[in-house]
Amino acid sequence: MALVSMNEFLPKAKANKFAVGQFNMNNLEFAQAIMDAAIAENSPFIYGVSEGALKYMGIENTVALAEAAAKKSGLPIALHLDHGSSFEVAMKCIRAGFSSVMFDGSHYSLEENIKLTKEVVKVAKEMGVSVEGELGTIGGVEDDISVDEADAHLAKPEEAIRFYEETGVDCLAIAVGTAHGMYAGEPNIHFDIIEAVTSKIPVPVVLHGGSGVPDEMIKKAIAAGAGKINVNTENQVACTNAIREVLSSNDKVYDPRKYLGPAKEAMVEVVREKIKLFGSNNQA
Repeated sequence: MALVSMNEFLPKAKANKFAVGQFNMNNLEFAQAIMDAAIAENSPFIYGVSEGALKYMGIENTVALAEAAAKKSGLPIALHLDHGSSFEVAMKCIRAGFSSVMFDGSHYSLEENIKLTKEVVKVAKEMGVSVEGELGTIGGVEDDISVDEADAHLAKPEEAIRFYEETGVDCLAIAVGTAHGMYAGEPNIHFDIIEAVTSKIPVPVVLHGGSGVPDEMIKKAIAAGAGKINVNTENQVACTNAIREVLSSNDKVYDPRKYLGPAKEAMVEVVREKIKLFGSNNQA
């Protein structure tokens, strides 16, 4: 099966009150673990790729890994640029074979964000590529992006509705109290904002910073209208902890497969649990 846009499964997710997970691809083991978990749960999923990960893996390798996963699994898989910083980056990814892109104009004024996002949407739609936009500022650290909590601000429902109406994005990330990275305490998610927005627009809201959010909050966010949930840090932590455990228990290990194999299995378990929590199992 070829890579697909998020429109192959997000409308169904919104209608049937489940969410599809975006799991970030950082190397071969991440790509394999996410695919293996999705095969086991018969779930659609989204490979999220940040600009930092693109630099690390190379765009050709990234696309090849995703296309191989789609062919092997037969699942609906979207290859999605995460937090794309410019029109040029989005176009480069589309030309390389990405089936979905995010343009993150959240640091611009509302007017400029709408204008720039519309430019991406116009080209992407002609290519059959889905687009995610962002409104409000999500705190925390992801890749090279760092936003202090003091600088994070919630999305305003009326602005989010206008943003959708003027851009025609396929899903909308809005700042509702989650943060990138792991939480020091319990997040304060504004479910009322999610509901106020999704009740007025036909596309789902995206929950960034899904790692470490308590299960009940995830379920409540999905019930309110979140149809795409991003997870990266929990996989990174599981991967690194497994590697540390192997290397600390045996200082004679030097074959990367001996520690990357357990790391991959640890991530498979994380992704399987998230898929079941999001309700996307058996939705492929």
